[in-house]
Amino acid sequence: MATTTAAQRRAQARVEYDAFIKGCPTNQLLDRLSDKWVSLVVCALAPGSLRYSDLARKLAGVSPKMLTQTLRALERDGILTREITPSVPVRVDYELTPLGHSLAFLLTAVKDWAETHMDEVHTAREQYDTESRGVPQK
Repeated sequence: MATTTAAQRRAQARVEYDAFIKGCPTNQLLDRLSDKWVSLVVCALAPGSLRYSDLARKLAGVSPKMLTQTLRALERDGILTREITPSVPVRVDYELTPLGHSLAFLLTAVKDWAETHMDEVHTAREQYDTESRGVPQK
């Protein structure tokens, strides 16, 4: 039996990736990408690099702990890079990688869709809630 290298095993796994299978590693990635803060960070960085403080201001409601965890996870996944500039105070800039830009295209489209169709979703929710309480539709 021939020994396979780690690169060969990864190449074979790529052929077998299927997000519908419970143990598939793509499920972990989909879990990460479905996080609200991940989507918003990627969309915020799509136009260009931002400092940590600029990101924190842009993402209303994110706690410093959550923003830091999100940025670290995205850096680990190769979605963004972090550049530290020694100064007082230290300047930290975040920027999407080419992989991150390919993701930003998709997530920005989802964000734009949500912003465009929110009124329709509200209407559908109200109609559903009314009908589910036994009140006939008008």
